Amino acid sequence: METYDPNKSTTEVRQASPRKMNMRVLVISLVGIVVVFAILYLIYAATQQPPS
Repeated sequence: METYDPNKSTTEVRQASPRKMNMRVLVISLVGIVVVFAILYLIYAATQQPPS
């Protein structure tokens, strides 16, 4: 795959990739954050004392 194309303008060169790599990174990051918060919540809930 050739990365340099002398016929493209600077605007065309800066466009997002057609493989949607940016979206993939955002989705994976969002899922990772949700999983981390779920684990933290489960740890918090498991360590709470029952009300007396």
